[in-house]
Amino acid sequence: MSRRGTAEKKIAKFDPIYGNRLLNMLINRIMKHGKKSLAYQILYQAFKRIQQKTKRNPLSVLRQAIHRVTPYIAVKARRVSGSTYQVPVEIGSTQGKALAIRWLLTASRKRPGRNMAFKLSSELLDAAEGSGDAIRKKEETHRMAEANRAFAHFR
Repeated sequence: MSRRGTAEKKIAKFDPIYGNRLLNMLINRIMKHGKKSLAYQILYQAFKRIQQKTKRNPLSVLRQAIHRVTPYIAVKARRVSGSTYQVPVEIGSTQGKALAIRWLLTASRKRPGRNMAFKLSSELLDAAEGSGDAIRKKEETHRMAEANRAFAHFR
């Protein structure tokens, strides 16, 4: 543990087209091997597909999907006197959003489909409706936390 104090929080930059921090977080998570322009392309193609399919603002669909996928409690491994317990821990909003974005992207990468933009848009639409692999992951996490509620005093 560091003795120099707490690290200062980094504030995410804004997205150039929509002017949204959440989009910039998503773009940085989509990006692989430093190819940010490709990540922008993937996200904006996915947004265009969402716009055509639902006739709604794709930014509101993204917000709703992330809101539905964001967990409020998770389990953390704690070692107490030689044995490891899965201890339920509450999650802050920033960490919850980061987890939601990660789960959405892993679920969309696993999907069968043509390209990443198609898979991402499908996963976002499913998550906004309350179904999909990312929602299942959130429910699984909450079930784990509920099952291990007896170890909450190890926090």
